[in-house]
Amino acid sequence: MASYKPVAIQTYPVLGEKVTQDTLYWNNYKTPVQIKEFGAVSKVDFSPQPPYNYAVTASSRIHIYGRFSQEPIKTFSRFKDTAYCATFRHDVQLLVAGSEDGRVQLLDIHERAPLRQFEGSYDHTVKIKNVFCVKHGQAVESVLLFPSGGLLVSSGGRYVKVWDMLKGGQLLVSLKNHHKTVTCLCLSSSGQRLLSGSLDRKVKVYSTASYKVVHSFDYTASILSLALAHEDETIVVGMTNGILSVKHRKSEAKKDSLPRRRRPAYRTFIKGKNYMKQRDDILINRPTKKHLEWYDKDLKNFRISKALDRVLEPNCVIKTPEVTVSIIKELNRRGVLANALAGRDEKEITRVLNFLIRNLSQPRFAPVLINAAEIIIDIYLPVIGQSPVVDKKFIVLQGLIEKEIDYQRELLETLGMMDMLFASMTRNESTCVLEHTPVDFLESKKIES
Repeated sequence: MASYKPVAIQTYPVLGEKVTQDTLYWNNYKTPVQIKEFGAVSKVDFSPQPPYNYAVTASSRIHIYGRFSQEPIKTFSRFKDTAYCATFRHDVQLLVAGSEDGRVQLLDIHERAPLRQFEGSYDHTVKIKNVFCVKHGQAVESVLLFPSGGLLVSSGGRYVKVWDMLKGGQLLVSLKNHHKTVTCLCLSSSGQRLLSGSLDRKVKVYSTASYKVVHSFDYTASILSLALAHEDETIVVGMTNGILSVKHRKSEAKKDSLPRRRRPAYRTFIKGKNYMKQRDDILINRPTKKHLEWYDKDLKNFRISKALDRVLEPNCVIKTPEVTVSIIKELNRRGVLANALAGRDEKEITRVLNFLIRNLSQPRFAPVLINAAEIIIDIYLPVIGQSPVVDKKFIVLQGLIEKEIDYQRELLETLGMMDMLFASMTRNESTCVLEHTPVDFLESKKIES
């Protein structure tokens, strides 16, 4: 008797995520360290000089943190109202910050009292003093000037707009990659990547050459502020729930030189080479036991309904739907698919219909599942109307099939239009060739024919 042959599970190519240099670069950060602030973190700014401390603006306070510290090393709390936009000067000796009352204060990092006070405004425009004014169109949340001074970036609403200052404030590009208001902007150390944070809890990384998204970060709350340290070694994000997320770049691990293992001696390789087989020797092959899955064991013992039940379990349906489809295909090949689907109660037939609804529209499963759907309709057509749950599933399945039919019809119409375009292009090319062909050559061809 021949041994049982396991069911061949058809494998399909898996489309993996495209790994780029940006993906490797921006994923090379450690697990974030979270620091709780007194209120929403509205601004984070790194000092441009060592030791690269950063100022955090939250509520009516400004905290200055060390690069690797989780406790503030300096605090400014002399604000009557909410503080905004604490930013270092290039020499890291002064700090400027705004407040809710419309005043801008100039602070010395070694003292507590402000040195100067200025007045500001909030009128939905980006203003560059003594140069020009550009209209963003919505409430401006953040502005960023490129180091070269030739480009200006503004964010407001869902838009990030890049303005060309050398052309009098001409709009260069308008980006709309966020689902909610863009609240903060940041430039990488190399100036080749632009980062934007939004209330949709995402940080987008753009290429400054093509202005396309090359990477993105996900966070647990809406983002209000964003900053990068020197050489992109640290990325700090402030959120609306008062959480400050700090990520440090992973250090390059040094490969420890392992001791070289001793190789086997020469006699190990030649052991048994001089053995000569005798005439009376009997060769006995050791039988190999094949491992069978549970559904293969059920099919081997002709338990077709139980085999189908095993592959309809939630774990198999979600993670490996190709196994379920392969078993249905095998049962159909044996001619027992109708027997395996018949005689099921409301719960069991609902599981089958859920699988069909989930995977019927996938091209790789459609040929097998359409046949299974036809068999189910033929079997359970007389009892439709007795169970509201099953009736609802059949209605969903019907709508899915109608939608798929409309989709196929639209595809055929598109193919027809493309065929007409290609045919007209071919006709035009042939006409163009005839126009550029010499008349003497055409007359000679007619005479020869």
